[in-house]
Amino acid sequence: MREIVTDVAIVGAGSAGLSAAYQAASAGADVLVIDENARPGGQLFKQIHKFFGSKEHQAGTRGFAIGEQLLAKVEQSGAKVWLDSLVYGLLPDKSMGVISQGLNYSVKAKKIIIASGAKENYMAFPGSTLPGVMGAGAAQTMINVNRVLPGERILMVGSGNVGLIVSYQLMQAGAEVVGIVEGAPKIGGYGVHAGKIRRAGVPIYVGHTVDCVFGEEEVEGARIVAVDEKWNKIPGTEKTFDVDTVCLAVGLNPMTELVWMAGCKFDFIPSFGGHVPLHDENMETTVKGVYVAGDVTGVEEASSAMEEGNMAGVAAAEALGYLSAEEADKRKQQIMERLNTLRSGMFGAGRRTSKEKQIQDMHTYLESHKRTDPQEEVLGV
Repeated sequence: MREIVTDVAIVGAGSAGLSAAYQAASAGADVLVIDENARPGGQLFKQIHKFFGSKEHQAGTRGFAIGEQLLAKVEQSGAKVWLDSLVYGLLPDKSMGVISQGLNYSVKAKKIIIASGAKENYMAFPGSTLPGVMGAGAAQTMINVNRVLPGERILMVGSGNVGLIVSYQLMQAGAEVVGIVEGAPKIGGYGVHAGKIRRAGVPIYVGHTVDCVFGEEEVEGARIVAVDEKWNKIPGTEKTFDVDTVCLAVGLNPMTELVWMAGCKFDFIPSFGGHVPLHDENMETTVKGVYVAGDVTGVEEASSAMEEGNMAGVAAAEALGYLSAEEADKRKQQIMERLNTLRSGMFGAGRRTSKEKQIQDMHTYLESHKRTDPQEEVLGV
Protein backbone atom coordinates (compact mmCIF):
# COMPACT_ATOMS: atom_id res chain seq x y z
CA MET A 1 0.00 0.00 0.00
CA ARG A 2 1.34 3.40 -1.00
CA GLU A 3 1.08 6.29 1.46
CA ILE A 4 0.12 9.84 0.53
CA VAL A 5 0.32 12.71 3.03
CA THR A 6 -1.49 16.00 2.46
CA ASP A 7 -2.78 19.01 4.38
CA VAL A 8 -6.42 18.65 3.31
CA ALA A 9 -8.12 15.63 1.79
CA ILE A 10 -11.56 16.20 0.29
CA VAL A 11 -13.96 13.39 -0.52
CA GLY A 12 -16.17 14.40 -3.43
CA ALA A 13 -15.51 16.61 -6.44
CA GLY A 14 -18.98 18.06 -6.67
CA SER A 15 -20.00 21.66 -6.07
CA ALA A 16 -19.19 21.53 -2.33
CA GLY A 17 -15.92 19.62 -2.64
CA LEU A 18 -14.54 21.76 -5.45
CA SER A 19 -15.48 24.97 -3.63
CA ALA A 20 -13.70 23.74 -0.51
CA ALA A 21 -10.67 22.76 -2.58
CA TYR A 22 -10.44 26.18 -4.18
CA GLN A 23 -10.62 28.02 -0.85
CA ALA A 24 -8.04 25.83 0.92
CA ALA A 25 -5.61 25.51 -1.99
CA SER A 26 -5.71 29.21 -2.94
CA ALA A 27 -4.81 29.98 0.68
CA GLY A 28 -1.67 27.84 0.31
CA ALA A 29 -2.70 24.42 1.62
CA ASP A 30 -1.73 21.17 -0.09
CA VAL A 31 -5.11 19.79 -1.21
CA LEU A 32 -6.13 16.44 -2.66
CA VAL A 33 -9.69 15.90 -3.95
CA ILE A 34 -10.88 12.32 -4.44
CA ASP A 35 -13.95 11.34 -6.48
CA GLU A 36 -15.23 8.02 -7.78
CA ASN A 37 -16.63 9.48 -11.00
CA ALA A 38 -14.89 9.81 -14.35
CA ARG A 39 -15.27 13.59 -14.40
CA PRO A 40 -15.47 16.25 -11.68
CA GLY A 41 -18.36 18.62 -11.09
CA GLY A 42 -20.95 16.38 -9.49
CA GLN A 43 -24.52 17.42 -10.23
CA LEU A 44 -23.56 20.70 -11.90
CA PHE A 45 -22.89 19.14 -15.29
CA LYS A 46 -26.36 17.58 -15.34
CA GLN A 47 -28.03 20.93 -14.75
CA ILE A 48 -28.73 22.59 -18.08
CA HIS A 49 -31.36 24.89 -16.55
CA LYS A 50 -30.59 28.39 -15.31
CA PHE A 51 -29.98 29.00 -11.61
CA PHE A 52 -32.29 31.16 -9.49
CA GLY A 53 -31.37 33.58 -6.74
CA SER A 54 -29.16 36.65 -6.81
CA LYS A 55 -26.45 37.80 -9.19
CA GLU A 56 -23.74 36.74 -6.73
CA HIS A 57 -25.15 33.21 -6.92
CA GLN A 58 -25.01 33.38 -10.71
CA ALA A 59 -28.74 33.64 -11.30
CA GLY A 60 -29.48 33.18 -14.98
CA THR A 61 -26.39 30.99 -15.51
CA ARG A 62 -26.82 27.35 -16.46
CA GLY A 63 -25.47 24.77 -14.04
CA PHE A 64 -22.92 23.23 -16.38
CA ALA A 65 -21.43 26.68 -17.05
CA ILE A 66 -21.06 27.25 -13.31
CA GLY A 67 -19.32 23.87 -13.11
CA GLU A 68 -16.88 24.86 -15.86
CA GLN A 69 -16.05 28.11 -14.05
CA LEU A 70 -15.52 26.30 -10.75
CA LEU A 71 -13.27 23.68 -12.36
CA ALA A 72 -11.11 26.39 -13.89
CA LYS A 73 -10.69 28.07 -10.48
CA VAL A 74 -9.71 24.77 -8.85
CA GLU A 75 -7.15 24.03 -11.55
CA GLN A 76 -5.60 27.48 -11.10
CA SER A 77 -5.46 26.99 -7.31
CA GLY A 78 -3.11 24.03 -7.61
CA ALA A 79 -5.36 21.49 -5.90
CA LYS A 80 -4.87 17.91 -7.10
CA VAL A 81 -7.94 15.94 -8.22
CA TRP A 82 -8.05 12.12 -8.37
CA LEU A 83 -10.91 10.78 -10.49
CA ASP A 84 -12.13 7.19 -10.85
CA SER A 85 -10.93 6.81 -7.27
CA LEU A 86 -12.88 5.21 -4.46
CA VAL A 87 -12.57 6.03 -0.75
CA TYR A 88 -13.55 2.78 0.94
CA GLY A 89 -12.69 3.52 4.57
CA LEU A 90 -11.78 6.18 7.11
CA LEU A 91 -9.59 5.18 10.06
CA PRO A 92 -9.23 6.83 13.50
CA ASP A 93 -5.85 8.37 12.60
CA LYS A 94 -7.56 10.37 9.80
CA SER A 95 -6.14 8.13 7.10
CA MET A 96 -8.35 6.94 4.28
CA GLY A 97 -8.20 3.79 2.25
CA VAL A 98 -8.35 4.71 -1.44
CA ILE A 99 -8.29 2.65 -4.62
CA SER A 100 -7.11 4.69 -7.62
CA GLN A 101 -5.99 3.44 -11.02
CA GLY A 102 -6.00 -0.11 -9.66
CA LEU A 103 -3.62 0.76 -6.81
CA ASN A 104 -4.31 0.83 -3.08
CA TYR A 105 -3.37 4.01 -1.20
CA SER A 106 -3.40 5.18 2.37
CA VAL A 107 -4.15 8.90 2.23
CA LYS A 108 -3.38 10.68 5.50
CA ALA A 109 -4.51 14.28 5.98
CA LYS A 110 -4.34 16.88 8.72
CA LYS A 111 -7.88 17.95 7.83
CA ILE A 112 -10.61 15.97 6.08
CA ILE A 113 -13.60 17.50 4.32
CA ILE A 114 -16.36 15.03 3.46
CA ALA A 115 -18.49 16.33 0.59
CA SER A 116 -19.90 13.00 -0.58
CA GLY A 117 -23.32 14.35 -1.56
CA ALA A 118 -26.56 12.39 -1.54
CA LYS A 119 -28.11 9.40 -3.24
CA GLU A 120 -31.59 8.90 -4.67
CA ASN A 121 -34.29 7.29 -2.57
CA TYR A 122 -36.02 4.23 -3.96
CA MET A 123 -39.68 3.25 -3.91
CA ALA A 124 -40.84 -0.36 -3.81
CA PHE A 125 -44.02 -1.49 -5.60
CA PRO A 126 -45.00 -4.48 -7.77
CA GLY A 127 -42.78 -4.35 -10.84
CA SER A 128 -40.30 -1.87 -9.37
CA THR A 129 -37.35 -4.14 -10.25
CA LEU A 130 -38.17 -4.27 -13.97
CA PRO A 131 -35.64 -2.72 -16.37
CA GLY A 132 -36.97 0.74 -17.18
CA VAL A 133 -37.65 1.77 -13.58
CA MET A 134 -34.91 4.20 -12.57
CA GLY A 135 -34.10 7.24 -10.51
CA ALA A 136 -34.81 10.63 -12.05
CA GLY A 137 -31.17 11.57 -11.47
CA ALA A 138 -30.06 8.54 -13.48
CA ALA A 139 -32.31 9.62 -16.34
CA GLN A 140 -30.92 13.15 -16.12
CA THR A 141 -27.37 11.78 -16.34
CA MET A 142 -28.31 9.74 -19.39
CA ILE A 143 -29.77 12.66 -21.35
CA ASN A 144 -27.58 15.58 -20.25
CA VAL A 145 -24.20 13.88 -19.82
CA ASN A 146 -24.28 10.72 -21.95
CA ARG A 147 -26.79 11.95 -24.58
CA VAL A 148 -28.86 8.75 -24.32
CA LEU A 149 -32.66 8.81 -24.15
CA PRO A 150 -33.82 6.39 -21.38
CA GLY A 151 -37.21 5.82 -23.00
CA GLU A 152 -39.85 7.24 -25.31
CA ARG A 153 -42.94 7.35 -23.04
CA ILE A 154 -42.16 8.21 -19.43
CA LEU A 155 -44.11 8.41 -16.18
CA MET A 156 -42.47 10.60 -13.51
CA VAL A 157 -43.11 9.84 -9.84
CA GLY A 158 -42.60 12.89 -7.61
CA SER A 159 -43.36 16.58 -8.18
CA GLY A 160 -40.49 18.16 -6.30
CA ASN A 161 -38.03 20.34 -8.19
CA VAL A 162 -36.08 17.29 -9.39
CA GLY A 163 -39.17 15.60 -10.79
CA LEU A 164 -40.41 18.78 -12.49
CA ILE A 165 -37.04 19.85 -13.91
CA VAL A 166 -36.07 16.39 -15.17
CA SER A 167 -39.51 15.94 -16.75
CA TYR A 168 -39.05 19.13 -18.75
CA GLN A 169 -35.51 18.15 -19.75
CA LEU A 170 -36.73 14.71 -20.87
CA MET A 171 -39.23 16.45 -23.15
CA GLN A 172 -36.45 18.70 -24.47
CA ALA A 173 -34.48 15.53 -25.26
CA GLY A 174 -37.36 14.11 -27.29
CA ALA A 175 -39.26 11.90 -24.84
CA GLU A 176 -42.97 12.11 -24.10
CA VAL A 177 -43.80 12.53 -20.41
CA VAL A 178 -47.30 11.10 -20.03
CA GLY A 179 -47.79 12.40 -16.50
CA ILE A 180 -46.32 13.26 -13.11
CA VAL A 181 -47.57 11.41 -10.02
CA GLU A 182 -47.48 13.04 -6.59
CA GLY A 183 -48.66 11.36 -3.39
CA ALA A 184 -49.11 14.62 -1.49
CA PRO A 185 -52.20 16.76 -2.06
CA LYS A 186 -50.16 19.52 -3.71
CA ILE A 187 -47.11 19.97 -5.93
CA GLY A 188 -43.82 19.88 -4.02
CA GLY A 189 -41.59 21.97 -6.30
CA TYR A 190 -41.49 25.61 -7.38
CA GLY A 191 -44.49 26.97 -9.25
CA VAL A 192 -42.33 28.24 -12.11
CA HIS A 193 -41.21 24.68 -12.90
CA ALA A 194 -44.71 23.23 -12.52
CA GLY A 195 -46.08 25.98 -14.78
CA LYS A 196 -43.74 25.04 -17.61
CA ILE A 197 -44.82 21.41 -17.32
CA ARG A 198 -48.53 22.22 -17.35
CA ARG A 199 -48.17 24.61 -20.29
CA ALA A 200 -46.53 21.77 -22.18
CA GLY A 201 -49.69 19.73 -21.63
CA VAL A 202 -48.37 17.25 -19.08
CA PRO A 203 -50.96 16.31 -16.41
CA ILE A 204 -49.90 16.28 -12.75
CA TYR A 205 -51.80 13.78 -10.60
CA VAL A 206 -51.62 14.98 -7.00
CA GLY A 207 -52.96 12.68 -4.29
CA HIS A 208 -51.92 9.62 -6.34
CA THR A 209 -49.29 6.91 -6.06
CA VAL A 210 -47.96 4.07 -8.20
CA ASP A 211 -50.10 0.95 -7.86
CA CYS A 212 -47.89 -1.27 -10.02
CA VAL A 213 -45.63 -1.41 -13.07
CA PHE A 214 -46.05 -4.33 -15.43
CA GLY A 215 -44.20 -6.00 -18.27
CA GLU A 216 -42.57 -9.31 -19.20
CA GLU A 217 -38.87 -8.45 -19.32
CA GLU A 218 -39.06 -4.65 -19.18
CA VAL A 219 -41.52 -1.88 -18.40
CA GLU A 220 -44.56 -2.02 -20.67
CA GLY A 221 -47.04 -0.02 -18.63
CA ALA A 222 -47.90 1.44 -15.24
CA ARG A 223 -51.00 1.87 -13.12
CA ILE A 224 -51.57 4.65 -10.61
CA VAL A 225 -54.26 5.04 -7.96
CA ALA A 226 -55.59 7.86 -5.78
CA VAL A 227 -54.86 7.84 -2.04
CA ASP A 228 -56.74 9.35 0.89
CA GLU A 229 -55.32 11.56 3.65
CA LYS A 230 -53.94 8.44 5.39
CA TRP A 231 -52.27 7.25 2.16
CA ASN A 232 -54.70 4.36 1.73
CA LYS A 233 -55.48 3.44 -1.88
CA ILE A 234 -58.98 4.39 -3.06
CA PRO A 235 -60.56 1.55 -5.08
CA GLY A 236 -62.00 2.51 -8.44
CA THR A 237 -59.59 5.41 -9.05
CA GLU A 238 -56.97 3.46 -11.00
CA LYS A 239 -55.51 4.91 -14.20
CA THR A 240 -53.31 2.89 -16.59
CA PHE A 241 -50.58 4.30 -18.84
CA ASP A 242 -48.73 2.81 -21.79
CA VAL A 243 -45.11 3.66 -20.87
CA ASP A 244 -41.67 2.12 -21.27
CA THR A 245 -39.96 4.03 -18.46
CA VAL A 246 -40.85 5.04 -14.90
CA CYS A 247 -38.63 7.64 -13.22
CA LEU A 248 -38.55 8.01 -9.44
CA ALA A 249 -38.01 11.48 -7.98
CA VAL A 250 -38.94 10.64 -4.39
CA GLY A 251 -36.24 12.45 -2.48
CA LEU A 252 -32.56 12.18 -1.67
CA ASN A 253 -30.66 10.71 1.25
CA PRO A 254 -27.29 12.07 2.45
CA MET A 255 -24.36 9.70 1.80
CA THR A 256 -23.02 9.67 5.36
CA GLU A 257 -21.19 6.34 5.52
CA LEU A 258 -17.71 7.87 5.88
CA VAL A 259 -19.01 10.36 8.46
CA TRP A 260 -20.36 7.49 10.55
CA MET A 261 -16.96 5.74 10.21
CA ALA A 262 -15.28 8.87 11.58
CA GLY A 263 -17.37 8.59 14.75
CA CYS A 264 -19.28 11.86 14.28
CA LYS A 265 -22.52 12.55 16.13
CA PHE A 266 -25.75 12.89 14.14
CA ASP A 267 -29.14 14.64 14.18
CA PHE A 268 -32.31 13.24 12.62
CA ILE A 269 -33.88 15.97 10.48
CA PRO A 270 -36.50 14.58 8.04
CA SER A 271 -36.56 17.75 5.93
CA PHE A 272 -32.82 17.29 5.29
CA GLY A 273 -33.18 13.66 4.20
CA GLY A 274 -32.74 11.78 7.49
CA HIS A 275 -29.68 11.42 9.70
CA VAL A 276 -27.23 14.28 9.18
CA PRO A 277 -23.97 15.05 11.01
CA LEU A 278 -23.82 17.73 13.67
CA HIS A 279 -21.50 20.57 12.71
CA ASP A 280 -20.66 24.07 13.86
CA GLU A 281 -20.57 27.35 11.91
CA ASN A 282 -17.21 26.28 10.44
CA MET A 283 -18.73 23.01 9.14
CA GLU A 284 -16.51 21.07 11.58
CA THR A 285 -18.13 17.97 13.07
CA THR A 286 -17.93 16.62 16.61
CA VAL A 287 -14.68 14.93 15.56
CA LYS A 288 -11.85 17.46 15.50
CA GLY A 289 -10.40 18.03 12.05
CA VAL A 290 -13.28 16.38 10.17
CA TYR A 291 -15.50 18.79 8.24
CA VAL A 292 -18.62 18.26 6.13
CA ALA A 293 -20.16 20.28 3.30
CA GLY A 294 -22.96 20.03 0.80
CA ASP A 295 -25.78 17.50 0.66
CA VAL A 296 -24.07 15.18 3.15
CA THR A 297 -25.05 17.79 5.79
CA GLY A 298 -28.67 17.88 4.56
CA VAL A 299 -30.10 18.05 1.05
CA GLU A 300 -30.33 21.61 -0.31
CA GLU A 301 -29.61 23.44 -3.56
CA ALA A 302 -26.25 23.46 -5.37
CA SER A 303 -25.71 27.12 -4.43
CA SER A 304 -25.93 26.26 -0.72
CA ALA A 305 -23.55 23.34 -1.23
CA MET A 306 -20.96 25.63 -2.82
CA GLU A 307 -21.17 28.09 0.06
CA GLU A 308 -20.82 25.33 2.66
CA GLY A 309 -17.79 24.09 0.74
CA ASN A 310 -16.37 27.61 0.79
CA MET A 311 -16.87 27.74 4.56
CA ALA A 312 -15.24 24.36 5.20
CA GLY A 313 -12.27 25.24 2.97
CA VAL A 314 -11.69 28.60 4.68
CA ALA A 315 -12.04 27.05 8.15
CA ALA A 316 -9.60 24.24 7.34
CA ALA A 317 -7.06 26.70 5.90
CA GLU A 318 -7.36 28.87 9.01
CA ALA A 319 -6.93 25.89 11.35
CA LEU A 320 -3.76 24.92 9.48
CA GLY A 321 -2.35 28.45 9.75
CA TYR A 322 -2.65 29.40 6.10
CA LEU A 323 -5.13 32.21 6.85
CA SER A 324 -4.98 34.71 9.67
CA ALA A 325 -7.93 34.88 12.04
CA GLU A 326 -8.80 38.33 10.70
CA GLU A 327 -8.79 37.29 7.04
CA ALA A 328 -10.65 34.06 7.77
CA ASP A 329 -13.30 35.88 9.80
CA LYS A 330 -13.85 38.36 6.97
CA ARG A 331 -14.35 35.56 4.45
CA LYS A 332 -16.61 33.59 6.77
CA GLN A 333 -18.88 36.59 7.35
CA GLN A 334 -19.27 37.07 3.61
CA ILE A 335 -20.06 33.38 3.11
CA MET A 336 -22.58 33.34 5.95
CA GLU A 337 -24.34 36.41 4.56
CA ARG A 338 -24.71 34.67 1.21
CA LEU A 339 -25.97 31.48 2.88
CA ASN A 340 -28.53 33.40 4.91
CA THR A 341 -29.74 35.08 1.72
CA LEU A 342 -30.19 31.68 0.08
CA ARG A 343 -32.12 30.39 3.08
CA SER A 344 -34.41 33.40 3.45
CA GLY A 345 -37.88 33.92 2.03
CA MET A 346 -40.86 31.58 1.95
CA PHE A 347 -39.00 28.73 0.22
CA GLY A 348 -35.82 28.83 2.31
CA ALA A 349 -37.15 29.63 5.78
CA GLY A 350 -37.65 25.99 6.73
CA ARG A 351 -34.16 25.10 5.59
CA ARG A 352 -32.67 27.95 7.57
CA THR A 353 -34.52 26.88 10.73
CA SER A 354 -33.37 23.28 10.31
CA LYS A 355 -29.78 24.38 9.76
CA GLU A 356 -29.91 26.61 12.82
CA LYS A 357 -31.20 23.65 14.85
CA GLN A 358 -28.37 21.49 13.54
CA ILE A 359 -25.77 24.04 14.66
CA GLN A 360 -27.51 24.66 17.99
CA ASP A 361 -27.56 20.93 18.74
CA MET A 362 -23.84 20.92 17.97
CA HIS A 363 -23.22 23.62 20.57
CA THR A 364 -25.36 21.74 23.10
CA TYR A 365 -23.25 18.65 22.45
CA LEU A 366 -20.01 20.58 22.85
CA GLU A 367 -21.17 22.01 26.17
CA SER A 368 -21.49 18.54 27.61
CA HIS A 369 -18.72 16.74 25.71
CA LYS A 370 -15.19 17.48 24.64
CA ARG A 371 -14.90 17.55 20.85
CA THR A 372 -13.26 14.21 20.17
CA ASP A 373 -10.19 13.44 18.16
CA PRO A 374 -10.11 9.68 17.39
CA GLN A 375 -6.30 9.79 17.19
CA GLU A 376 -6.13 11.06 20.76
CA GLU A 377 -8.44 8.27 21.88
CA VAL A 378 -6.33 5.66 20.08
CA LEU A 379 -3.14 7.02 21.64
CA GLY A 380 -4.79 7.30 25.04
CA VAL A 381 -4.01 11.02 25.49
